[in-house]
Amino acid sequence: MWQQTFRVPNLSTSSNIIHRLSKIFQPKHVIPVNAQIKNKEITSKSQRLMLELGIIRQASPGSFHFLPLGLRALEKLIRLVDLEMSRIGAQKVMFPTLTNAKLWESTGRLDDIGPELFRLKDRHQHTYILSPTHEEAAAELLASISQISYKDLPLRLYQTTSKYRDEMKPRFGLMRGRQFMMKDLYTFDTDLETAQETYNEVCESYDNIFKKIGINFVKALGTCGAMGGSLSHEYHYRTDIGEDQLLRCLDCGYSANVQHSGNEKCGNCGNSNNLQINRGIEVGHTFLLGDKYSKPLKAFFLTQENKPNVLQMGSYGLGLSRIIAAAVEVLSSEHEIRWPRILAPYTVVIIPPKEGSKEEPHTLQIPEKLYSLLESAHPLEDNVVLDDRKHMTIGKRLLDARRVGYPYIIVIGTRAKEDPPIFELNDIEENKQLFLNESDLLIYLNNKLK
Repeated sequence: MWQQTFRVPNLSTSSNIIHRLSKIFQPKHVIPVNAQIKNKEITSKSQRLMLELGIIRQASPGSFHFLPLGLRALEKLIRLVDLEMSRIGAQKVMFPTLTNAKLWESTGRLDDIGPELFRLKDRHQHTYILSPTHEEAAAELLASISQISYKDLPLRLYQTTSKYRDEMKPRFGLMRGRQFMMKDLYTFDTDLETAQETYNEVCESYDNIFKKIGINFVKALGTCGAMGGSLSHEYHYRTDIGEDQLLRCLDCGYSANVQHSGNEKCGNCGNSNNLQINRGIEVGHTFLLGDKYSKPLKAFFLTQENKPNVLQMGSYGLGLSRIIAAAVEVLSSEHEIRWPRILAPYTVVIIPPKEGSKEEPHTLQIPEKLYSLLESAHPLEDNVVLDDRKHMTIGKRLLDARRVGYPYIIVIGTRAKEDPPIFELNDIEENKQLFLNESDLLIYLNNKLK
């Protein structure tokens, strides 16, 4: 697993806010093992755990509410992506969700994708689609600007929005839904050579994003399919429920989607003996499009000679809601969620003594004092939550914290009455239990999170 060194920017609006579990909307949804009808709809571990533990809630087949803890994880991922996009000079925009169907007719995709498109008509009987992707919209935007010069290029525009696909059989929760959250980037260059340079730079940026998430990933040569273009790569997490088969050459490390490469030999070194096939779930995809969309939509720029020339495009997608679910699928046990540390809704949860216990009178001031101390530590700002449900036993809250997947659980127990107080730290990732004073606790967490 990749080492985690990235710091997510502050999500809070005030340093005085104390996050309390008693105030967090987290409706639990116990799914009985013998509920045959209901369980037919629960097709993945991540889906079941996220539903049971109040991370998401189903609204309709293939559509889910992101509840507060799930949204915090998603927002952390979005901020991670925003930071990486800014490093390559990409600018954030928002394209309309509704796209005129005529744009898709002009590129031929209206018929190619067909049944997967949600279509609707307005009161004037004009046809629109709920966009699953925005290549046409991006190209049309550039086409509407008549004075784009070669001096304005390269141009990189991205957005983070909900997308829509009329899946015949939605399954695996957030991994195969009708509504999903994506980051899609569209790039514009003067020629194929510079477009290839952009492609390589964006792929490197995607590599960085997946390394920071910290789960081993596969980057495989993919198919261009209905998207078009001349080059494509897919990013996958390996999981048994994955719908793609990935070929990997154990001699040279080459990877490809079996759909593209066939299953006979390595497309790089020609080896046909030492091949491995794994299942994967696609979480990102890159395309070097060329003029597939810019030419029919007349997206041109003015050359140095003041002559119009067609723009060369690239398209780059990250399935953000799918990344969240796939990460949970890969890391979790059957009964406990495990998050990539960088995406966990909160990094640390503090569990004070039960109300009325013998420890409570001696530790009344400790929980909020410890909370403030941890929040002031740079790696933990806005990443601590206090489990103030003191009507519950420590044991029950500890079990709940493990199931939700907080990376670090601090229990204020019997030894907190000592001078100085000693706290029980449960490091879930390392599967360790330590007893530390305040100073050593801070040092430990800072070393782990720096």
